[in-house]
Amino acid sequence: MKMSFLMGSLFIFLLFVGVLSAQPLIGKRIPLMGSRFLTFNTVIRVNQIEVSRNKSIGADERALHTPKRVVNFRNAITNAFADARITWAFSWRALHDTSFNYRQIRKIVVGYHYKYGDAITFIPGAYFANAYNSTNQVNKDIHDALALIAKLVGNNYRPLSIVAGFLSSKNQQYLSKEEGIHVCQGNIWSQYSIDNQDGDGSVSYPYYPSTEHFCKPAQNKDDFIDCVNLDGWTVDFLAARRAGFADGFNSRMGVGPIETIGRYGAKIGLKEMMHTTAIHFDKGFKLNGFGWVTNCWELCLPYDVKYLTDWLNEIKARWPNVKFITQGEFGMIWRKYYKTNNFNYRFEENGSGIGGSDKDKKIQWFMNKDFRLALLGDTNGNNEKVIDFTRYNLPAKEPKSGSTRNWSLLGEINQKGLRVQDKPVAIDSLSIEDKAIIGKYYPKLLNQ
Repeated sequence: MKMSFLMGSLFIFLLFVGVLSAQPLIGKRIPLMGSRFLTFNTVIRVNQIEVSRNKSIGADERALHTPKRVVNFRNAITNAFADARITWAFSWRALHDTSFNYRQIRKIVVGYHYKYGDAITFIPGAYFANAYNSTNQVNKDIHDALALIAKLVGNNYRPLSIVAGFLSSKNQQYLSKEEGIHVCQGNIWSQYSIDNQDGDGSVSYPYYPSTEHFCKPAQNKDDFIDCVNLDGWTVDFLAARRAGFADGFNSRMGVGPIETIGRYGAKIGLKEMMHTTAIHFDKGFKLNGFGWVTNCWELCLPYDVKYLTDWLNEIKARWPNVKFITQGEFGMIWRKYYKTNNFNYRFEENGSGIGGSDKDKKIQWFMNKDFRLALLGDTNGNNEKVIDFTRYNLPAKEPKSGSTRNWSLLGEINQKGLRVQDKPVAIDSLSIEDKAIIGKYYPKLLNQ
């Protein structure tokens, strides 16, 4: 009897240790090239925007965060992908709230870490920390929150990433150098005139940020930050070229439920979510050698989680070999493959005809460490014009933390079309210098 008990305890211990070590090790066995990756984050907060530790704006969301909601949410994912590993991001107040619901939620999520390998991490400011706080305060919040999470999870737990919405280059440098975390969801690609912070101008796939600006890829070892900067959620490129709600559309439309299911209903909404997913898992996969789709579905959102299961089921049926892992694991896989910003991303999309995804338009994106370039034309590739040309090999500067919502890096021509200089132009009308830079990467674009 005693021997059986000891053997059983040993088995549980070994299983426990195995789960503990599995999360950082599994990702090391997955190659970047030849893989399709799906990462999924959820945010648990108390207030909509937690400006600081003691101040919030927006709705109080306590009633929307319950243990039952957490369980239903996780089951919706497991029902489609039994082996999925997701990222749970807690706000400062969600980590400290002493009410029964939040105490239970924290226990349940810790259980998911040990059961599934889910990541548990911090979201400073509940998205837009730099719009309201000093650099030093954000660093302190990150440090103290990570210490609390380590205590909450136990066994010297350390997440591979944090979720931030936007995060300044100085804070990402701190995260890498002082906290030893090398992955950050630190930009929301193309966001402008929506929510509480702007940040258009970056690359939409992973990159190492420059010490000058978090939207700018590092140019060399002197301005290199060893922190893989990730987008917040995958959007439809055609919809995203607009600013906010211009033309009656939502520029954030893509895989997120607010702009799809919430706006167009389940059938059309899921169609758009799959259209955006396919941009990366079909053509994007062929162009880049790998594909990545990421989503952030906040726990408080008022949508039936069965729609989440529906989307995931369609993904699994269409691309059965998708690797559904945490964003930290994905970032570290990318970091292992790319030691510097020697990426060269390309994307092509024909519109879905839903919302701002114009049915009669085709958009092409070219992204590397020196610049990003977008061409917009008809579905046959005719009448193409440059709608965005942002050079990264020029000096850039971030605003002072806490001073403004506008953290964008706008180049010579920006896709939002808000300035006089943003009028679309033919590629051969660009300056000799600009064409020389483009020709270095894509000579065929200048010989059409």
